[in-house]
Amino acid sequence: MDAMLPMNALLNPGSVAVVGASDDPTRIGGRPIEAMRRLGFGGRIFPVNPHRNEVQGLPAYASIAALPKTPHAAIVAVPALQALDAVKALAERGVRAAIVFSAGFAETGAPGSALQASLATAASRSGMRLLGPNALGCVNFHSGFVGSFLSTDVTANVRPGNVGIASQSGAYGGHLLAAAADAGVGISSIFMTGNEADLTLADVVHLMVEDPDTTVIALYAEGIQDGPGLLAALQAARRARKPVVMLKVGRSALGSAAALSHTASIVGDDAVCDAVLAEAGVVRASTTEALLDIVRLATRGIFPERNTLGMVTVSGGAGVIVSDAAQALRLPMPELPAHAQHKLLELLPICSPRNPVDTTGQFINDPSIIEPFVDTMLDEGGYRTLLGFFTYAGTAPNVWRGLLERMARVRARHPDRLYVLILRGSRATLDAFEEQGFTVFEDLNRAVAAIAAMGHIGRSFAADAQPGAPIPALAPIALPSGPLTEAQAKQLLAAAGIASVPERACADAESAVRAAREFGFPVVLKILSPDILHKSEAGGVLLGVSDESAVHSGFGTLFQRARNAAPRARLDGVLVARQIMGGVECIMGIQRDPVFGPIAMFGLGGVFVEILNDVVLHRCPFGVDVAERMIRSIRGAPLLLGARGRPVTDIAALARMLSKLSAFAIAAGPRLQSLDLNPVFAMPEGEGALAADAAIVADEAP
Repeated sequence: MDAMLPMNALLNPGSVAVVGASDDPTRIGGRPIEAMRRLGFGGRIFPVNPHRNEVQGLPAYASIAALPKTPHAAIVAVPALQALDAVKALAERGVRAAIVFSAGFAETGAPGSALQASLATAASRSGMRLLGPNALGCVNFHSGFVGSFLSTDVTANVRPGNVGIASQSGAYGGHLLAAAADAGVGISSIFMTGNEADLTLADVVHLMVEDPDTTVIALYAEGIQDGPGLLAALQAARRARKPVVMLKVGRSALGSAAALSHTASIVGDDAVCDAVLAEAGVVRASTTEALLDIVRLATRGIFPERNTLGMVTVSGGAGVIVSDAAQALRLPMPELPAHAQHKLLELLPICSPRNPVDTTGQFINDPSIIEPFVDTMLDEGGYRTLLGFFTYAGTAPNVWRGLLERMARVRARHPDRLYVLILRGSRATLDAFEEQGFTVFEDLNRAVAAIAAMGHIGRSFAADAQPGAPIPALAPIALPSGPLTEAQAKQLLAAAGIASVPERACADAESAVRAAREFGFPVVLKILSPDILHKSEAGGVLLGVSDESAVHSGFGTLFQRARNAAPRARLDGVLVARQIMGGVECIMGIQRDPVFGPIAMFGLGGVFVEILNDVVLHRCPFGVDVAERMIRSIRGAPLLLGARGRPVTDIAALARMLSKLSAFAIAAGPRLQSLDLNPVFAMPEGEGALAADAAIVADEAP
């Protein structure tokens, strides 16, 4: 048998066996054969059926052992118990890859899970790769290979193209394929991974990255089994400049962990997924419609890093809609330069020349004005994307043909720009514009959202090409067993270079008074207990303690409050700290996500952080450049940057602390479940950043 890599055998096999082949082209075992013959698959098809000599006009074979040659790939379309025997026989025969349609595995419970594990083991022993089980399979629309039982109604309408689809759901994958075909999207291949006993969504993305026929990747995911693997695949796609658009469903909270940590109460699974996908450059779509809109525009292959939108319209109202949508998506629509506006007014005195540029209804009387208008916008406004609102002009042949001719000349002069049109007309009319490089939408808001996504992709590609700041590296940190006090947490953090407010742990009132005298009044008193994480809620914090008498009495007050709030809590004393004046309160934290590992969080601090929820997340570890971008990205960043006469805070010090915290999360290993620094005082520029409170939650298991 000629050499073929197992993954390539799924995408481009030269031959395929169909185990459980049916002579009936409507049955699951018959559909792949009928579809391959209809789509012109050039390889050999070996039906395996012990009860027939011929299947759909092809010679059939009684068993896998009876095949005249070893096929590159195999389709398994028999019941679950027979599927295990079939996979064993295929592995022994040396088949590179198998697609298992059969259901009755992990999706049915514990017995099915055990059977699925046996299936995966049987394949892995020979190096054979497995798609499924319980999978709707895969189709290569360029070669005509069909390893799927998708209905003829779906596959017959698909146009070969450059968009690869990967879906964990078979039924939804088929729905998405049909919707893509209806939207005019050309498909290179589709993979529906099913139970993912072996091959996962990540493996399919890697395959599509290597596939020259695929330039845009569309994903549908319900649950991510291998977070690091998927992230590596997404990063490979970005390096290859293949945009990924993903519809990720399933939203949940971290449940009981939220009771232990401020960070956990803010960082939900879906928020983490959002952050990690954004880090990898993925555009996340919320609906099928949005996914297909973005994919359609992405097939043009133009991703402006500094995307600016220029709009030419025959309707002032449409211009308002687009302006509102662009502002909401932070898509810049800069005004046309004054000299360019003057030029347009000379061409048409009644126009509105700023941006959006409104030609008014005069366009109908004189369609020729559109060419110099758009040329001026692109030449002198420098817009990277041109959106044209021409509505029902597409219904008048004498208008749309002239519009297409003139816009095509503009595009030939500016081939590096994106062109999006809002146009009504027949399918043939709209296809004529699409074939000339214009992407046609019906809805303005959907068009603007897709345009904004192209800018996100462009910025991601550009960022990937730039070297980042070095990531701090720390030696492994051994977390103590049992709960940690605030003082213990800060000692560990100090060793990692994370500074705290000057403070001292005091076992009695007299030592607390001495510590306060050394720090200078006023001071802060906090109960010190490994069993009381949220001291404020237990009444365990006293601010502005102004003299020795108040320190002495405050010590007793804190002990009494702690006993009332948590009678069984261990009390180790009181923490006396210098009271910080003049800084801005922030919060930093770490939460371990079960899929993607430790995730860092930053936001404005204080007791209302959960209510305001103005936070940013990023996977650990990262350098100071990423940390500073995180800090500047929150809505409350102006409070740190000198808004309304406030002093500018020490952003550089804050970024160093956040970056070191991300390194600490890695060094502490999987036992670290969460870490809160709340508040962190961002001091005026040049005065640093100081953690005023720290809480670490570690897994008890070694």
